[in-house]
Amino acid sequence: MSKAELVDFIAAQAGLTKADAGRALDATMEGIKKGLKKEGRVALVGFGTFTAKKRAARNGINPLTKEPIKIPAKTVASFKAGSKLKDALN
Repeated sequence: MSKAELVDFIAAQAGLTKADAGRALDATMEGIKKGLKKEGRVALVGFGTFTAKKRAARNGINPLTKEPIKIPAKTVASFKAGSKLKDALN
């Protein structure tokens, strides 16, 4: 499902205009980003939990030249599905 299809779905389910649904989706995504940056965790009960995990620096290999490279440390987003989401998919 693309973002446009999701906006259409939200508009139909909530009785909103597509513009309002798009703004609501954008606000939700921005809230999740800010929550991860500030607290490192955003929990949506029944749906799942977004967490920010720190990935350590490590050594890798450039696949073209086969030379060793250093991959810097960074923070990545992770998602763990909640029970209601898991049950809906089965």
